[in-house]
Amino acid sequence: MQLWPKKRGNFVTFLCRKKPETLWLVPAGRSIIAGMMRAAPPAAALPAMLRGRCAPRAGGVRTGCPATGGGQIFRMKFNRKKDPLRLAAICFAAVLMAINIKSFVRTGGLYPGGANGLTLLLQRIFQMAFDFEIPFTLVNLLLNAFPVYLGFRYIGKKFTLLSLVMIMLTNVLTDALPAFPITYDTLLISIFGGLINGFCISLCLAMNATSGGTDFIAIYLSEKKGIDAWNMVLGLNVVILVAAGLLFGWDKALYSIIFQFTSTQVLHMTYKRYQQQTLFVVTNRPDMVAEVISHLSHHGATVIDAQGSYEHQNRKIVYSVVSSEESKAVIHAVKVADPHAFVNVVKTQQVAGRFYQKPNE
Repeated sequence: MQLWPKKRGNFVTFLCRKKPETLWLVPAGRSIIAGMMRAAPPAAALPAMLRGRCAPRAGGVRTGCPATGGGQIFRMKFNRKKDPLRLAAICFAAVLMAINIKSFVRTGGLYPGGANGLTLLLQRIFQMAFDFEIPFTLVNLLLNAFPVYLGFRYIGKKFTLLSLVMIMLTNVLTDALPAFPITYDTLLISIFGGLINGFCISLCLAMNATSGGTDFIAIYLSEKKGIDAWNMVLGLNVVILVAAGLLFGWDKALYSIIFQFTSTQVLHMTYKRYQQQTLFVVTNRPDMVAEVISHLSHHGATVIDAQGSYEHQNRKIVYSVVSSEESKAVIHAVKVADPHAFVNVVKTQQVAGRFYQKPNE
């Protein structure tokens, strides 16, 4: 179990990262453990914890606690347990993406937008103009060259390497797999193809990777501007589809917009890292609530004085903005710290200012 102590105000907290509900709140200078807990650390370990011997150090990963039985600091770029699972999920997404292109997208004559859509558009242009179909892999790699540079330069090297696995495997399978149409109904192809496409992209993003192309650009804009950029990507894709409509007819272009809209909505529902929520917590334990929010999300909080209108008693409101993917764990931990807290969650349209975003690896 990983315990991460930090002194703030009159409390030293020990928070289990893997299980946010496991929380120790220890008054500084005392040995009394307050709050809900599943299992307490050994009493002999508390003095060492309070002295900060278990605190993480910069540049390393802690795998244990010397006060509770060992462990050491070491540098590690790859996680032997998580990374194979991430790689397997990315390979599955690549296979599903390639099948979707061969069975839905090409059957319906659609242009899904992004690097894949632009690749299909260029393939069709070359086929009609020169009676020659250029390989999907060649065109797609050329189109992804600059986004991959953005990934290595600004997003994260490990993130980009996993994304390259997704891009390469999708390209190779798209060229290698035979076409096997499931249906010829263009509307069904647009809807279900969009659902599959959105699922594949969401799965990649959940595994800290991307399918390439405009996904890199969306993440770059989200991290630099602090906004949800996926609707902006939809706008860029519409430009590609307008070009396809002017060249090859508007019926397929309009169906492609349905495909892309469906895909984007799936992405909105399943991937929430770059979406934010505002928390208003009415509590009598503002220090503990603020500490919980800080530990789980690395976001600060503002404590506001307030008064209840019914009992006319003084209250505190803890105001904070957290990522939507973190809000559920944060709310649960807040209720552990103060079971009587009243929590109001509001969707945040945009955040301007310093907002911590966990960096990609």
